[in-house]
Amino acid sequence: MSYEFIKEDIKGRVGIIMLNRPEKMNAWHTPMVQELGASLAALDANDAVRAIILTGAGDRSFSAGQDLAETQKFMSGAQGNEWIEGWKKIYSTIRNLTKPLIAALNGVAAGSAFQIALLCDIRVGHDGSRMGQPEINSGIPSVMGPWVIGDRVGIGKTSELCLTGRIMEAEEAHRIGLIHYLVAQSDVMSKAMEVAELLAAKPPVAMRLNKKRFAEVTQASFDDAVAAGRKYQSQAFASGEPQAYMAKFFEERAKRGA
Repeated sequence: MSYEFIKEDIKGRVGIIMLNRPEKMNAWHTPMVQELGASLAALDANDAVRAIILTGAGDRSFSAGQDLAETQKFMSGAQGNEWIEGWKKIYSTIRNLTKPLIAALNGVAAGSAFQIALLCDIRVGHDGSRMGQPEINSGIPSVMGPWVIGDRVGIGKTSELCLTGRIMEAEEAHRIGLIHYLVAQSDVMSKAMEVAELLAAKPPVAMRLNKKRFAEVTQASFDDAVAAGRKYQSQAFASGEPQAYMAKFFEERAKRGA
């Protein structure tokens, strides 16, 4: 299958997905998220593939998260609700993979990209692999963020990240367990391949059942987060605040570029 916004490759028993909008720091819009979901599902269904790597094109960004050019156009709370439905689908696809997913963090992972990186089973990064939850700076409430971040670092750290919107440097993310392997920038993909090949060699039934159990123990909290996402994103976009803050962001960026 051909894709416009991602690249897909298979090397031995490892499937590789590359987010491919480097001119936008691999920020995603709905078509890109849909392609990512289709590629993940196809690789998961491929019996020759035993592990999957997710990375980004270029050397600046795994993904900057949501492309604000899309959400800035939302005109109602209903569109915020629909937006969450799209995220529910891709998060569910990742959660229900039967094969291990490794994030090769070649740069910044922000907002929803930070969350998707955390949903991967193992993360490999370098000293430029910055991570964080800056959604509040765009007027977007972090609803899925507290669910996925909180399980990994606790509510205290999660609230600090979500309320300040700051981006962590790689050393901090590694120290608190959000990056498992911190290597030289030139070694990120080779280390990710090493980890993927290690996992690909594990017994496949045990791998599938382990993954299934991980999804089961977090299903209730995931369902709660999705329900909250529908409610709070509807309220946020109905207020017009996210759209106003995103418009301001674009105005300021245009001035800097002038």
